[in-house]
Amino acid sequence: MKIAILGGDGFVGWPTALHLSDAGHDIHILDNLSRRWIDTELGVQSLTPMDSIQERTRIWHAETGRRIHFKLIDLARDYELLKNWLAEHRPDAIVHFAEQRAAPYSMKSDRHKNYTVNNNVNATHNLLNAMVELDLDAHLVHLGTMGVYGYSTVGAAIPEGYLPVGIETMDGETVSQEILYPSNPGSIYHMTKCLDQLLFQFYARNDGLRITDLHQGIVWGTHTEQTRRHPQLINRFDYDGDYGTVLNRFLIQAAIGYPLTVHGTGGQTRAFIHIQDSVRCIELALKTPPARGSRVEIFNQMTETHRVRDLAEMIARMTGSEIAWLPNPRKEAAENELVVRNEKFLALGLDPIRLEDGLLSEIVDVAKKFAYRIDRSRVPAVSAWTKEIAPLINHDPEGKRLKSAS
Repeated sequence: MKIAILGGDGFVGWPTALHLSDAGHDIHILDNLSRRWIDTELGVQSLTPMDSIQERTRIWHAETGRRIHFKLIDLARDYELLKNWLAEHRPDAIVHFAEQRAAPYSMKSDRHKNYTVNNNVNATHNLLNAMVELDLDAHLVHLGTMGVYGYSTVGAAIPEGYLPVGIETMDGETVSQEILYPSNPGSIYHMTKCLDQLLFQFYARNDGLRITDLHQGIVWGTHTEQTRRHPQLINRFDYDGDYGTVLNRFLIQAAIGYPLTVHGTGGQTRAFIHIQDSVRCIELALKTPPARGSRVEIFNQMTETHRVRDLAEMIARMTGSEIAWLPNPRKEAAENELVVRNEKFLALGLDPIRLEDGLLSEIVDVAKKFAYRIDRSRVPAVSAWTKEIAPLINHDPEGKRLKSAS
């Protein structure tokens, strides 16, 4: 297949591009390289040293003989460029990663909120709009988030996208209907993913677009089979308070002797998936497209759930690290349960990598190897969800006073 990967220079986009290219597909990356500009804005780089996208694709071709093409396009702003590219290349499938992905970054300030909404929602709608105008019957696979469901405790397993409900009619009878699971975003970033859902529902119903939405858990790890083939193919690894996910941050903290920072009670339960499993799931989704005219196909792309404090204790046992308990910068419940249905990918043959199977190798192979690149001052999470919370979070566990980013 000819596959366009939007946002293919990013954390999940790059290893997905390699994985699908290795499987024999013709891969085209469209990206505005905004994630690299955000590194410059925040003053912190990926733990792993990254070459330019041009050098990365050159190395891949030298190692494998396969070409990955790159086109610089801002999907949220360059609608005509996007439409013209799609008209010329007419890909068989499109994988959409081209969104600002960090909840803390989306909450840093009013400017960051505006950027996240404008970038994410416009990129998604520009793509859908162009596909309709061009009569492009490509299968669209979108990387969403488990965060669209929220993290409240309902006492039942979260289904894969759709919730069966009973509605009482005017005659007093009850009729059954399936609706989207009620959205409950916890940040501006998560809100844009909820808006994506509604755009997908409309365009699938109104125009017959074939769409798969992957509600993904927190991705951990950095290596895939393909990124291990050459040092310059390595994936990015974020450890800072804005882009570093909780588990990757714990791995880094353990590697440099920094206390594992647990915010609030640590009772927040989150869903997780390894980066290797993430790219496998995307491939499985591409192999099973919905029929034209059917509703949006939704998968829960996760393999296990854990409480944050349990993760910290697990890594502390492995490494001898200390745990620091800090105020929570987020506005969320102190404790929550999270039971998630994920039978669809398991039925398609996914054999998950479990945390306990891979954690130690990630600490040794990545975190310790590149520990010399870490700026310890960028480890704490200081982006607050509200102005009231901001004054509470300006200390790091090593006792240094920090400036709030809100």
